[in-house]
Amino acid sequence: MAKKKGNRIHIRMKSSESGHFYLTEKNRKNDQNRLELTRYDPVLRKHVKYKEEK
Repeated sequence: MAKKKGNRIHIRMKSSESGHFYLTEKNRKNDQNRLELTRYDPVLRKHVKYKEEK
């Protein structure tokens, strides 16, 4: 049988100031819009905004 498509999808969060990115999951039903979070960037060694990539 075919597997049903779930609500959780894998997304890529890209740093706004460098090329670093995080991989994470989000729930499609709860968050329809793109995520924007403040995370630690090890390249710059400080906290910066990370935006969801397509």
